[in-house]
Amino acid sequence: MTDALQVETSGETVGEAKWAALRELEKLQPGIDKAAVRFQVLSEGERGLLGVGYAPARVIASVDLSAVVEQEAPQEDSELGGEVRGVLERILEGIGVRAQISLREDDESLVASVVGRELGLVIGKHGQTIDAIQYLVNAIVWRGQVDGRKQVVVDAAGYRARREATLEALALRSAERAVSSERPVELEPMTAVERKVVHLRLKEFPGVGTRSEGTEPNRFVVIEPE
Repeated sequence: MTDALQVETSGETVGEAKWAALRELEKLQPGIDKAAVRFQVLSEGERGLLGVGYAPARVIASVDLSAVVEQEAPQEDSELGGEVRGVLERILEGIGVRAQISLREDDESLVASVVGRELGLVIGKHGQTIDAIQYLVNAIVWRGQVDGRKQVVVDAAGYRARREATLEALALRSAERAVSSERPVELEPMTAVERKVVHLRLKEFPGVGTRSEGTEPNRFVVIEPE
């Protein structure tokens, strides 16, 4: 049976969800033949009056790994990339996951994407495992260094993009509820990275303000009408 790569993404419309899926597949496996990608529409989305009942469109995109265009030999990892790859390989081996690691690096961050089967073990419940892996990788490769640090992001099967889309949809629904009820809305505890997604998404949302309350690891966002 031919191996296949699969991601689930969301968006305000089916078209946006499909486009996000194509981008994620390309990140996970550069050179994919986009014409060979198959889509399964899970939800066409819904946007009710004043946002009440809002639900994003969701799709699953899959493609056989045989539909990969031959690429030139990949460039060698940078010094940071090689260290990240080594640490991540040891962690994956320790939890019993066999997978490939794809690195994408720019001036601000390095994204290490895990590609393979049984990625649920890597992601964990509510992303707790992958967040812990990401924290551990950053702690090891930087070893207390403060200056010149580059953020290392660990991703698997497009989880980060899906989670960000889910958080943005939650933020919008909660902001609209805060406005309509004229009462503050408290969200579930989130990591600092996830709280930042909510704060940024609602920065320009009219009629609400956001703040974080509580102590780690139970710090959460409060959305209140202004």
